[in-house]
Amino acid sequence: MPDLIPVGFLGLGTFVPQRVLTNHDLEQMVETSDEWIVTRTGIRERHICADDECTSDMATAAARAAIADAGLTPDQIDLIICGTYTPDHLTPSTACIVQANLGVTRPIPAFDLSAACSGFVYALSVGVNFVQTGMYRHVLVVGADAMSKVLDYQDRNTCVLFGDGAGAVVLGRVEPGRGLIGHTIGADGRGAEQIIMHAGGSREPISLDALNNRRQYMRMAGREVYKFATSIVAPAIEDALRNGGNGLCVQDLELIIPHQANMRIIEAAAKKLGLPIDRFVVNIDRYGNTSGATVPLAMGDARAAGRLQPGTLFALVAFGGGLTYGASIWRW
Repeated sequence: MPDLIPVGFLGLGTFVPQRVLTNHDLEQMVETSDEWIVTRTGIRERHICADDECTSDMATAAARAAIADAGLTPDQIDLIICGTYTPDHLTPSTACIVQANLGVTRPIPAFDLSAACSGFVYALSVGVNFVQTGMYRHVLVVGADAMSKVLDYQDRNTCVLFGDGAGAVVLGRVEPGRGLIGHTIGADGRGAEQIIMHAGGSREPISLDALNNRRQYMRMAGREVYKFATSIVAPAIEDALRNGGNGLCVQDLELIIPHQANMRIIEAAAKKLGLPIDRFVVNIDRYGNTSGATVPLAMGDARAAGRLQPGTLFALVAFGGGLTYGASIWRW
């Protein structure tokens, strides 16, 4: 078997909508308070799509930025994978819409990947394989979600947690010693109903009864999801390190870029891994949980702050509906 091509990030781009929804705004909408939200989640504000703005709009903006950052043109992209929980439509895929928006004229493959908040990390694992084997040179991976479009703003248990955003990367060949070191993805389908949108699929098509009972919105069993998240983040990172097969350990990691769902989950992961909290990238206070966009948005913030330098060893980790999880280890 031929040696695998080393794969890393050639470009990175992010996007969030202009509108900001603060905790104080939410106090006027549901029975909640800024103190309650900050204490339990760490969130202070989040960005929300305009009425005429959707997932593909944000995904396209992030993708354009990532392609430009890589010094490429859209026609140099060989594959588009979009990890999203909130596609524009059940069909066509949001990735195909992004392909058209970018003006790609080549008949390249484009598809969506559904793994909820783990979507971006899952999509990275898929995209990497196409480059490693030499099938494609440049793979565009997007994580984008317009969570505000699927939230029930009468449900204080969910509407305070989420925001909208997108992030994208271009994967390609890098010099040996850089790029992906190890990764892992997994799922526990026994928890499938803990994060769910009941109506809108083949099990329960949209109907007047479903709309009247607000079953088209996302529902979440917060306590159960919290238990899953706190139990899986540390083992996922450790598993990705083992899969790298080069003797690296948790203490070697210079930076952890986790899914931004809840500050307490990040703190619990730091404790289990035995790492100081300042080794984690945290931006949940400004964006909330943007589902598949949280990890690339945090990558963008880390790079802007100078925390991703050539040679930096870092981990990406996420968890979400399914229940799904994934982690990967990289050298910038």
